[in-house]
Amino acid sequence: MRNLLIAVALALPSFAEAVTWNLDPSHTSVQFSVRHLMVSNVRGEFAKLSGSVEVDEKDLTHSKIQAAIDAASIDTRVEKRDTHLKSPDFLDVARYPTISFVSKKIEQAGAGHFKVTGDLTLHGVTREVSLDVQGPTREIKDPWGNTRAGAQATTTIHRKDFGLTWNQALEAGGVAVGDEVSITIDVEATKQTAAGG
Repeated sequence: MRNLLIAVALALPSFAEAVTWNLDPSHTSVQFSVRHLMVSNVRGEFAKLSGSVEVDEKDLTHSKIQAAIDAASIDTRVEKRDTHLKSPDFLDVARYPTISFVSKKIEQAGAGHFKVTGDLTLHGVTREVSLDVQGPTREIKDPWGNTRAGAQATTTIHRKDFGLTWNQALEAGGVAVGDEVSITIDVEATKQTAAGG
């Protein structure tokens, strides 16, 4: 019993260093780009998301990240295209309303640079992906007394890995929609206070 108490006591300081940061959905964006007709890129974003980061202030590589995106909030600025993207041909938002990410490993990759590996669940399929993260920025106080920080993450996924296989052949050769999807995530988060704010 004595050894158990010592072990718990040693663990407490590390646990006390964990601080929760909540993503600010008004200042956080998930943007994507995919090749269209093999000649240009179509860009879009998801307007609704939530998430948090459990930050280990002694060692950032021990932090944990989780985020959820409302798949139906996709916006490419063309209503007809957005309707198609929400349909069973693509995201099938009626069956799979949420896109989620949960980190599994965080590695330092240089000053202010991290590699975050985690599980991305999209279209009902879960695959491991790696995010290239720059940040976090230094903490600042906003005019309302909140502590804020930011970061940017990028990755590229192959949509067919997630069962998004719809396409259309072109008469001149090639296909209408590219397989690779480039993703950029701009994050702004607020530190949760003892009162939960």
